[in-house]
Amino acid sequence: MKWIGSRESSNVDDRRGMSGRGLATGGGVVGVVIYVVYSLLSGNSIDPSQITGRLDPNSNSQTTTLSPEAQAQDDQRAKFVKVVLAETEDVWHEIFAESGKNYTYPTLVLFRDEVASACGGASSASGPFYCPGDQKLYIDLSFYQDLQDKLHAPGDFPMAYVVAHEVGHHIQNLLGVSDKMNKLREQLSETEYNRYSVMLELQADFYAGVWANHAQKMKNILDPGDIEEALNAASAIGDDRLQKQATGRVMPDAFTHGTSAQRMYWFKKGFETGDIKQGDTFHSPDL
Repeated sequence: MKWIGSRESSNVDDRRGMSGRGLATGGGVVGVVIYVVYSLLSGNSIDPSQITGRLDPNSNSQTTTLSPEAQAQDDQRAKFVKVVLAETEDVWHEIFAESGKNYTYPTLVLFRDEVASACGGASSASGPFYCPGDQKLYIDLSFYQDLQDKLHAPGDFPMAYVVAHEVGHHIQNLLGVSDKMNKLREQLSETEYNRYSVMLELQADFYAGVWANHAQKMKNILDPGDIEEALNAASAIGDDRLQKQATGRVMPDAFTHGTSAQRMYWFKKGFETGDIKQGDTFHSPDL
């Protein structure tokens, strides 16, 4: 991805030098916290409400101390995700403006090891997530390395896809989809709700593709192979593939994010069409 020298978003809360201790959790109602990896790697479907209270604010937790070389690498990754966030701001501001709406920018929280949010506490093992309660994206940059080493999704664009996916959840929040999902959670069984969770995730993948389409048209950000990298990452974090790796079997009723094929399909559809109106995964005959 072409990003060196591009604008970095100022909507960033850098907490990498802090521990989870003493950080206010706010008082927001638990929202639809989006796990990218943790629940899938464990082979379990995790209720996002379980994140609440996971961290003890009175604990003596410590953040990981990085070597100077590792710190420099972490700082470079921070610059990268700040640029990606800025690119999402430009794209979604324009898309919302075309519909006569104002786009509310989310905040990106960079943390190390653990963090507190309006949706509760989380650790780096949870993977990147979005909290509707405070309209913030949370990312431990060690996930960048996990993409390459554990999920076999090398390159920089997979991380751009992850950021764009979480911003996709912010779009859903602004459009009222997150509120509808919260109401469904109260009405449906876990298995039934998981089906809607898959639709939610696939729509976020679609929005990530829409972003890539518009960002390319606006600023020519893509290098050769970037879309292939994103599709590889989407495949790597499919429910079926991760469950197979973690447990040796596939449990469709426990799917919460979609299969590898579904995630690739919806990201690609978003990229090829660039049309937000074609991303209604909740009424798609393909699901």
